[in-house]
Amino acid sequence: MTTDKPPTTSALWDDPVAVVRLGADQALRYAEAIDQREAAPTAQALAALTQFDERLPTGATSPLEALAKLEAVGAPATMGSTGPNYFGFVNGATYPVALAASMVVNAWDQNAALPVMSPVSAKILEVTQSWLVDLLGFPPQTDVTFGTGATMANASCLAAARDHLAGTVGYDVQALGLYGAPQIQVVVGAGAHSTLRKSLGLVGLGRERVIEVPCDDQGAMRADALPDLSAADGPILACAQAGEVNTGAFDPFDALADWVTERNGWLHVDGAFGMWALADPSRADLVQGLTRADSVATDAHKWLNVSYDSGISFVTRAGALRRTFAAVAAYLPPEDGFEAMHHTPQSSQRARQVEVWAVLRTLGRSGVQEMVTQACDAAQLIADRIEQAGCTILNDVVLNQVLVRYRDGETTEALIDAIQADRRVWCGPTQWRGETAMRISVSSWKTTLEHAEHAAEVIVESMARATQRPR
Repeated sequence: MTTDKPPTTSALWDDPVAVVRLGADQALRYAEAIDQREAAPTAQALAALTQFDERLPTGATSPLEALAKLEAVGAPATMGSTGPNYFGFVNGATYPVALAASMVVNAWDQNAALPVMSPVSAKILEVTQSWLVDLLGFPPQTDVTFGTGATMANASCLAAARDHLAGTVGYDVQALGLYGAPQIQVVVGAGAHSTLRKSLGLVGLGRERVIEVPCDDQGAMRADALPDLSAADGPILACAQAGEVNTGAFDPFDALADWVTERNGWLHVDGAFGMWALADPSRADLVQGLTRADSVATDAHKWLNVSYDSGISFVTRAGALRRTFAAVAAYLPPEDGFEAMHHTPQSSQRARQVEVWAVLRTLGRSGVQEMVTQACDAAQLIADRIEQAGCTILNDVVLNQVLVRYRDGETTEALIDAIQADRRVWCGPTQWRGETAMRISVSSWKTTLEHAEHAAEVIVESMARATQRPR
């Protein structure tokens, strides 16, 4: 009785370079076409996704079949989030050099955990750290690390804060855990983003065991409402926000930094998209005091427009990240420069810094500023046009966020449905002051003032259809 032998590598990949080239060509076709596509897939494209519901093949199949299915079935069902007309969820597009660098990084397939594993990744990390610190104005000793997104960047910063604050009262969380640890007094704004609370839960500080500070009508923390706390009652961790997710509002960082410093605490800022306003001097009033924070979390895949995923942690307390994340193993070599795995939750890691380096190297300081300014100007134009047509703009448009209500919550829902059914642009719903609103987020480097005019026209046309819907 004979048995079939498993396929050899050569049988699966007769020409591996040709396979990779076909995939790259497919990616280029997608990138070339996406700007002319509608912002959302058709119903037919969504229905076709059932073609992925197949049994795992019993034997080897051609890699060309997999690529063909991705192009024929997968690509038409993507959202147009890397085009100029997608205004949902603060999603950036992909800057061309970021896409190119991503392909290079994937081909390199480096483990960026240690310099000995990837000297080039370590060098580019070192350079990118210094560029970001200089561009944004953080103190020179700031540690900069990369992870999956702002949620994990927040969690990394909060874990470092937790261990540092516990250490100020003589407790070692890494050695002893949280059983019997001193209680940390966590202060957040009432408008804190859900991912900050998720991160607080992840590091054991609790999503709900927080002291909430009331916010103003834009969702920014009120400095005059900070609680009467003393470090004697336990270490203090204050969590602020740069860019409220609906309005784009900023918390009062200078006042918060003063308050925290007086109490020997730690100030953390969730700056997922709003932190990048530091790159635009015309918005200095929004970010005044932000670089006084002990830690800041952000996303490069939002406003810097690198590919998903790319979160960044900035920690200005030297050694705090290493205290929390250092790993010890007999096979690990002695320290040789900045070792990423000892400053992040993950050991093995993709060299996300290469894409960030490529964008910064290409745009320069003025280009990053222009990217921020262009998005903010587009947001303001959309707000002006649709307000003239009868929408109510619920926020002060200080950044890239426009918060809209058309007549009332129910009519706003009808407007959102009409826009999404039209598919030329995409905007999503949110809740504001207990009623449905529409959120417009401009974060794509491709969105020009011309695209903003187009988006406003689509929204105004959809307003007419929304009022015709039976109620």
